Amino acid sequence: MRKILFVLPVVIAMGFLMMACESRPYETTASGTKKAPMSDSQLKDKIKARLDSDADVKAADLSVSADADHNGATISGTVASEAVRTRAVALAKGASEGLVLTDKIDVKPPEETFAQYTKEKARDERERATRGGDKVGDTLEDAWLHAKIVAKLITNSATPERKINVDVDKNVVTLRGTVKTPQEKSEAENVAKTTDGVKRVVNLLKLETTKAAKAT
Repeated sequence: MRKILFVLPVVIAMGFLMMACESRPYETTASGTKKAPMSDSQLKDKIKARLDSDADVKAADLSVSADADHNGATISGTVASEAVRTRAVALAKGASEGLVLTDKIDVKPPEETFAQYTKEKARDERERATRGGDKVGDTLEDAWLHAKIVAKLITNSATPERKINVDVDKNVVTLRGTVKTPQEKSEAENVAKTTDGVKRVVNLLKLETTKAAKAT
């Protein structure tokens, strides 16, 4: 009886140990056989190796943290397009079967310099601005500024870009439209003010009036 009482805790402990090992991802050899469970660093290295297999993803130099015990990982950083982000997520998930991946990648298109901006691009930008109800001056720089500000508003989660009209004339920016909060109004103005080349910002944004406020 004493032997049974002594052995039972050992058996239970070994059972828990085996369960913990089973929950961790295994490394697979070229022949398809499984090796010992991966450590955090090994899982991280495996994910990084897959990310580095794509030139655009590798150039983004994304950060990777791994938790092999729970077969999980987090990738973070900034990429130039949604397509690159999608590829990075797919590559990382392929590092381990059933990997639980947390995606903290931001998409931020690279800014185009004024020297790279052409008359054809300015013409296209004015056409897009007109379709969206914006007004853009005749100069190349006005069109360039409009493109930069709109792109920044789109990628800024604190501003409702599609409800904001951006007018640019002689490097003066006028913001029109409706936002929900004073913070959104302030952030939109800050985005325009901090854009290189902008001389002044006229903030005509209005706050939305809720139904409750109208009823009163």
